[in-house]
Amino acid sequence: MGAYCNGNVSLSPSYDVASAEDPRFCKHVHDNVHGNIYLDSLSLKFIDTEQFQRLRELKQLGAVLLPSLTLRDIIGKCGSCGCKCGSCGCNCGCGFTNMVYPGAVHSRFEHSLGVYWLASQCVEKLKTYQGLELGIDRFDIQTVKLAGLLHDVGHGPFSHLFEREFLPQVISGSDWSHEQMSVDMVDYIVDEHHIDVYPQMIRRVKEMILASSEYAPSMSSSEKSFLYDIVANGRNGIDVDKFDYLLRDCRACGLGCNFEFQRLLETMRVLDDEICYRAKDYLTIHKMFATRADLYRTVYTHPKVKAIELMVVDALVHANSYLGISSNIHDPSEYWKLDDTIIKTIETTPNQELKEARELILRIRRRNLYQFCNEYPVPKDMLDNYKKVTAQDIVCSQKSGGVTLKEEDVAVCNVKIDLTRGKHNPLESIHFFKDYESDEKFTIPDDRVSHLLPTSYQDMIVKVYAKKPELVEAISEAFENFQLKTYGIKTQAHSTPQKKRRYNSFI
Repeated sequence: MGAYCNGNVSLSPSYDVASAEDPRFCKHVHDNVHGNIYLDSLSLKFIDTEQFQRLRELKQLGAVLLPSLTLRDIIGKCGSCGCKCGSCGCNCGCGFTNMVYPGAVHSRFEHSLGVYWLASQCVEKLKTYQGLELGIDRFDIQTVKLAGLLHDVGHGPFSHLFEREFLPQVISGSDWSHEQMSVDMVDYIVDEHHIDVYPQMIRRVKEMILASSEYAPSMSSSEKSFLYDIVANGRNGIDVDKFDYLLRDCRACGLGCNFEFQRLLETMRVLDDEICYRAKDYLTIHKMFATRADLYRTVYTHPKVKAIELMVVDALVHANSYLGISSNIHDPSEYWKLDDTIIKTIETTPNQELKEARELILRIRRRNLYQFCNEYPVPKDMLDNYKKVTAQDIVCSQKSGGVTLKEEDVAVCNVKIDLTRGKHNPLESIHFFKDYESDEKFTIPDDRVSHLLPTSYQDMIVKVYAKKPELVEAISEAFENFQLKTYGIKTQAHSTPQKKRRYNSFI
């Protein structure tokens, strides 16, 4: 390994200073969101590995199962839920958005390059405006760029579905996270490909990747902790990861995005080792959080998208014992071979043990999805004591007579949507400054902001599905009974349409 000396700002022997600073010596990549991106020589050593190239096979918003929509979807009616697709929206949170938005097929490879570029832009601007004051050097710049590039290198297939929905069903008490695997994968790539990079740089890269997770390391003031706010901001959630996926997802889904992250990059400032923002930009920041919440509500958790996710999770669970999908989640040397193509493996493997999983994938191909019955928002005064609704709760709410429901007939989604800070106003955790002549930082309380902004910052939505279309009516009635029993009223916006209640094989 080479040496790093903070005084002379020298890096490892293989590090080309010219290529790091002069775009003429960098590799040019044209991104459809940010335009020309310049990749330095050290970053290319990571990019040109099979582990990083794997990200091309991980769709940012889930795997491609169907190349096109049904006519019913295209003209604006979702086949299973009857909602207006034009009002739906997407994040790094959904697994199969491209099933409703066919243009949403971008990969984590593109997103990682985008975050690399924005991280570079962010730290370069801080160096330009406060470089001498903050002591930002080329080592810091390269570290932040690598953290942006590698922050998702350990991500699982199907967006967050793998770690949040699948693993908890096959591994009791699973606490696996893609952030921790990204850290493990960085070490594996360095060792496997003999990348000559200073250990201190890799240590800080890994800390920056974990900065917003439960594994975030404690940092002393001497470590320039403001640098840890750039890629994955654990202090307040404002980071270049969000900047990229909000803009990239909106564009891929054909939706408008009126959040202007460039304004924040141009006007931000470090005070007391923390990135702060001009007080006059608080509405721009709030717009970022609101855009994210809107994407969750209308795109990432679209009724049809969630139906497909539920089916894929069931398929993966059925296939796990035979394919050992979860067996290598702690071994980077094997884990990197797992990507979205696992669905094609299930579909084309004739083994009898995969019969149930294959049938579920075939149902998705043929658009015979779990049927969305209805949803309701949990009343605001019940959020603090909310207990997740289960299939058992719905089955136990059916009235006697008629079809007898079983738990395996029902699927329930408990969808939490917030502005990144649960029930709290995200502006409370952000520090602002008045102008560039003032060194005072402060927060903006609720009573000092526009009265048009919301006063509630969290939503919990319960969605219920029938795994068999002929059970929609029975499950819808049981769902309504559950609401009456729990809240004394039906909290859903409307009853399940009669057209959906009547089984129709063509829907």
